[in-house]
Amino acid sequence: MLGVCMRYSKNREEAEEILQEGFMQVFRSLHSFRNEGSFEGWIRQIMVHNAIKYFRSKPKVHLLVHMETLQSEQAANDETFATLQKKELLKLIQALPPAYRLVFNLYVFEGMKHREIAAQLGISEGTSKSNLYDARTLLQKAVTRSLRIMKNY
Repeated sequence: MLGVCMRYSKNREEAEEILQEGFMQVFRSLHSFRNEGSFEGWIRQIMVHNAIKYFRSKPKVHLLVHMETLQSEQAANDETFATLQKKELLKLIQALPPAYRLVFNLYVFEGMKHREIAAQLGISEGTSKSNLYDARTLLQKAVTRSLRIMKNY
């Protein structure tokens, strides 16, 4: 579950905080587990909801990014991602602004639709779509930068 929390946090300390609160919630809610589905899936769902709650408790900071700059960067392809290690990808995801990171994780890893994400986070569907697009663009840019650095060594 620490891996799940790491994806939603900006660093290990934040992930551990989310994890600890998540397990406290697991123990408080243990009586409500109905043996429908896997126990691990049930815990994972609690961790994701706890990460969302953690995100909501933080002050909102909006990142301004010029779309022209983002669009001018070449998109990284699937082969590019294959050359990076999992830990490097995790660091790149953790470096995303909080709102982008949250939407990216919910969409990519949890398989949620934009309507569900919007309802969970109290944002519009359009904002969810925009945050996902921006997150992907920033990740592609970071991956390309990382690969350039790797090639120079």
